[in-house]
Amino acid sequence: MRLEDLRLGIYEKALPDAIGWKERLALAKELGFDFVEISIDETEERLGRMSWSEEQRLDLVRAMLETGVDVPSMCLSGHRRFPLGSKDPMVRKQALELMEKAIRFSLDTGVRVIQIAAYDEYYQDSDEETDRLFRQTFLKCEKLARKYQVMLSFEIMDTPYFNSIDKFLDLKHEFTSCWTSVYPDVGNLSAWGNDVPQQLEKGIDWITAIHLKDTLAVKDDFPGVFKEVPFGTGCVDFPQVFTLLKRLDYRGPFLIEMWTGKENNPEQAIRDARSFILKHMRDVSFIEN
Repeated sequence: MRLEDLRLGIYEKALPDAIGWKERLALAKELGFDFVEISIDETEERLGRMSWSEEQRLDLVRAMLETGVDVPSMCLSGHRRFPLGSKDPMVRKQALELMEKAIRFSLDTGVRVIQIAAYDEYYQDSDEETDRLFRQTFLKCEKLARKYQVMLSFEIMDTPYFNSIDKFLDLKHEFTSCWTSVYPDVGNLSAWGNDVPQQLEKGIDWITAIHLKDTLAVKDDFPGVFKEVPFGTGCVDFPQVFTLLKRLDYRGPFLIEMWTGKENNPEQAIRDARSFILKHMRDVSFIEN
């Protein structure tokens, strides 16, 4: 694969908060990225995007057209606050409403993939009942996705409930829609001690995109670290990942997931992360130039 054939994106939270979307997309382009993944997290500010006016949505579309940098995917981590498997029926109602709004937003703005934060619960304990309720509520989400032709893609998470592609494939027996897929995070897969190449190969036919980040592994006496681990200092074997993806002829997008709020020079940190990834891709001939 040539570099120009690679689709490499950057997570919105790596970029400055206090700028508009046109400036944000232009900066991503300047830093060498093809797309940005929008965040709809549990804060009021980002949840409020689901209620944007028609003009605000048009502003985002115009920014994409004018910069040439698109927003093809959404990280919908707001379901931490409103988990699909909550035992509180009002919370599940809010979770489903959030999904409906996210799908409507996607239709209006051109987002094609909504990344599902696969938590049955986040701030409360998980058990068989929260798992049952999660599946019950997601079935309603899947029906909406079928109706509107929007992809719902499960991320491999930072909690035990959904920490492998095996767990996605088990779920796939129940949710058979072509609009239900998986969005693996190689950092999270690695931190839980999975055989990462095996997991990627088993799920390859359902992968919509791949998150690239480093993590520190979970151990008996250590909970692991799932974010803000500098590339090259964690447990992810990037050469192994790219060697496997080269053999499988993976041609989907990659998203560098990083947060730069603690960085003295955020733009340089992003450039360094991009260079790190491209070097490892070149070292195993995943890309040729």
